[in-house]
Amino acid sequence: MGRPMRLIAAILATLVLANPGFAETINGKVIAIADGDTFTLLTDNKSQVRIRLAEIDAPESGQPYGNESKKALSRLVFGQQIDVTVQTTDRYGRTVGRPYVGGMDVCEEMVRLGAAWVYRDYVIDRGLFDVEKDSKQAKRGLWGLSESQQVEPWNWRRGLGSGGVTPDGCLIKGNINSKGDKIYHVPGMRSYGPTRIDESKGERWFCSEEAAAAAGWRAPRG
Repeated sequence: MGRPMRLIAAILATLVLANPGFAETINGKVIAIADGDTFTLLTDNKSQVRIRLAEIDAPESGQPYGNESKKALSRLVFGQQIDVTVQTTDRYGRTVGRPYVGGMDVCEEMVRLGAAWVYRDYVIDRGLFDVEKDSKQAKRGLWGLSESQQVEPWNWRRGLGSGGVTPDGCLIKGNINSKGDKIYHVPGMRSYGPTRIDESKGERWFCSEEAAAAAGWRAPRG
């Protein structure tokens, strides 16, 4: 979503928060969970709607705490009759909104459990930051992981570390595969984007190929 679309989404969501009567609400039963911030709703008129939780971002499926986040959302909403206050539609065609189960705000609860971050680029409800701060201080959920594993999903998707940076600005990824082989990946390689670095497993970042080779890492074969 480009900057103009983000601005439009923010304006619409602001109107929703300022005037609840302005908001569209859809109702139904949750029939499938995709991950920690996306599920499928079977509406009361029997239509299936893909719902993306607004203003938060959960760990990706292949990311540390991704599976736990999905399970947390499932415990909260799967099989439940819920109401979704709609904010916008994203570029994937998903309906973006704040789901409620009874009086429980699902987005806020996911943050409280430490199962999701506040989504900095799209947040409107600033109170979510206080919820996240309390969760972090209590080391709930993902906040109990090592610091190197606490990578914001929006940075993870870009192949970056926490805060959108890499240690010392070094961009070469020193990965250890399932066989224990140490392989480095340079920006521009096909394998670079999907490769994730977990420093708790001995993986690391390098500033040059020479430094990677000297430390025992090799370039990918083929």
